[in-house]
Amino acid sequence: MKLHHVAINVSNIKKSVEWYVKNMHATIDYEDDTWAMLSFGEVKLALTVASQHPPHIGFEVSNFNDFGEGVEIKMHRDGSFYLYLEDPDGNVLEKIYWDK
Repeated sequence: MKLHHVAINVSNIKKSVEWYVKNMHATIDYEDDTWAMLSFGEVKLALTVASQHPPHIGFEVSNFNDFGEGVEIKMHRDGSFYLYLEDPDGNVLEKIYWDK
């Protein structure tokens, strides 16, 4: 398992993408009205709207079995499979997997 991204909620995806590109020299991996994935070299930042995604830390798993048994795995629009979990303090973590 490896760190894939950190996701923060923003009020306006387009406006925030423009700000991160201009001020932080981000490159855009994906963008729509409800979320965007930005890259800063090897580091990724997801910009999300609160009604669609919680703020979270995303970890990429190497195979589908890493999700564990008895959990409901969902699919993002980009084709990735994911599972949100909460640690004991309520912080949201995401396990994410792309079928190769």
